[in-house]
Amino acid sequence: MHIRRLSPLLFLTTSVGLYSQPAVPGPPKLPDWVEMHANIPYSSYGATKLDVMVPKNAKPGSRPGVIVIHGGGWTGGTKESQVVPICLRYLEKGFVVANVEYRLAKDALAPAAVEDALKAADWVFKNASKYKIDKKRIVVTGGSAGGHLALMVGMTPASANLGKAVKVRAVVNFYGITDVADQLSGANVRTYATTWLPERPDRLEVAKRASPMTYVRKNLPPVLTLHGDSDQTVPYQHGVNLTEALKKAGAQAELITVPKGRHGFPPEKLDELYPKIFDFLKKNGVITE
Repeated sequence: MHIRRLSPLLFLTTSVGLYSQPAVPGPPKLPDWVEMHANIPYSSYGATKLDVMVPKNAKPGSRPGVIVIHGGGWTGGTKESQVVPICLRYLEKGFVVANVEYRLAKDALAPAAVEDALKAADWVFKNASKYKIDKKRIVVTGGSAGGHLALMVGMTPASANLGKAVKVRAVVNFYGITDVADQLSGANVRTYATTWLPERPDRLEVAKRASPMTYVRKNLPPVLTLHGDSDQTVPYQHGVNLTEALKKAGAQAELITVPKGRHGFPPEKLDELYPKIFDFLKKNGVITE
């Protein structure tokens, strides 16, 4: 399948998300080869909805699936912003896409977004057969706060009491926050982090529970991290530290460093990176052809 270029859209990188688009009337128009099931509730909160997108011309049988989680520093962003930079790339490869919305800080503080991401992932697994998704080939991905939430979906054990643990096949993390406490104080403090997790007696405990670094261990899905070494929002060291810790624990982890890359990659850089991402997914049995 070939992605039809949509009406010209200006892509803008943001300081806290993978991509955002300028205001347009409604979500981007999808190609006619994509079937959309929009705003399906996966939990009882108003914001907890997801879109399922299915490539109409995919080969018969079970297909790989991808859970897409938008960025925005847990304080902003929308699932619609992910359609062009992420969802269409996976749809073109024959994936069924679940594009997730979750509660932002204005509706619920930390760790609500993590609980929602886990709930959404559980919904995808429970409804996999309905959309002909192979449960053994489900990936989770996102950028910035979405990368953080994707990592939490892939790494959080049931013992964390944040939701039902799921077993995804792989994680593709674009410059996600790996240590929440690092962004609450000191040189790397960020307003979006202190908004999501403001001062409270158990603040550091919640930060630890909500940090992927807490759950590093051997038996995890393969994790691919893509991070720019000039990122001024989520320090490059977040990606480095996680990858090194995972490898030391005996888990499979890879880091693609984008030289001089900042927070948010332009479309031409994504065009370079996605073949590497799909090679990673093929190597790990997600893409089988």
